Amino acid sequence: MDVAVVTVGDELLAGETENTNATWLCRRLTERGARVRRVVTLPDDEAAIARVVNEFHAEYDATVVTGGLGPTHDDRTMAGVAVAFGRELAHSEVAEEWLVEHGGYSAGDLVDGTADVPAGARVLHNVEGVAPGAVVESTYVLPGVPAEMRAMFEDVAGEFDGERTYVETVFAAEPESALVDRFERVQTEFDVAVGSYPGDGVRIRVSGPDEAEVDAAVAWLRERVDGGEE
Repeated sequence: MDVAVVTVGDELLAGETENTNATWLCRRLTERGARVRRVVTLPDDEAAIARVVNEFHAEYDATVVTGGLGPTHDDRTMAGVAVAFGRELAHSEVAEEWLVEHGGYSAGDLVDGTADVPAGARVLHNVEGVAPGAVVESTYVLPGVPAEMRAMFEDVAGEFDGERTYVETVFAAEPESALVDRFERVQTEFDVAVGSYPGDGVRIRVSGPDEAEVDAAVAWLRERVDGGEE
């Protein structure tokens, strides 16, 4: 299952807020076996959101959009997703009733637009906040507040699947360029992929669909690299 992740927010692009949602979603999707193919951050702009969601809907099995939900002037995500699918934004009685019954609100307490979702969308209830999410065809729209996004994603996590990838890490004190021959050899000996990330030493990422094969490749590497202790 190929998935794209879209995070929305002017504050993300300005560097005012760390984009932890993208990292968390990528990790959870990968744990589910889904393959994250694209991660994009967009401004709070209806046209930009509509264009990218439309493109990703055609290209990937699912798209997860997070951020920009709510009734205020800069919350443009629901409107953008509606445009992407040629739908109107419509008041959801399902969302309003849930907020009244489970959120402790009265209908009169809710700001106009709070329960608006693209017409015909499946509503996702927000157990940690107010603004509902939605599923439109294969696009999942989640809040940007991390606690709200994570709780809502877990409600639909079972809808993302694929072949699980097992990942292990080996640390080496050698220069990355000196390790190339062993990267090539381990990938010849074992059915794994290898990535290397220099920093304070080199972090070697070993991944593959078979856990035993990954474990064997990691053991092989640890016997052949210097300073391979965490």
